[in-house]
Amino acid sequence: MADEPVKGPASYFPSIEKKYGRPIADWLDLVKQRLPAKHMELVALLKTEHGMGHGHANAIVAYALAVPPVQKE
Repeated sequence: MADEPVKGPASYFPSIEKKYGRPIADWLDLVKQRLPAKHMELVALLKTEHGMGHGHANAIVAYALAVPPVQKE
């Protein structure tokens, strides 16, 4: 199981970190701070304000919206 390749939006994460120089956690936090914006509004934000390509922006937004928020106690 541990040797299975990463699939889906997370498969883009290593190249996103390398190309844009920030950890994925930073990008996910940025997207989550803008909620409840729509998916394509968030993609546009990453593209226009951070110069991200469409595929990378879409992967981050898709992942951020799919992962349930952490409950604070």
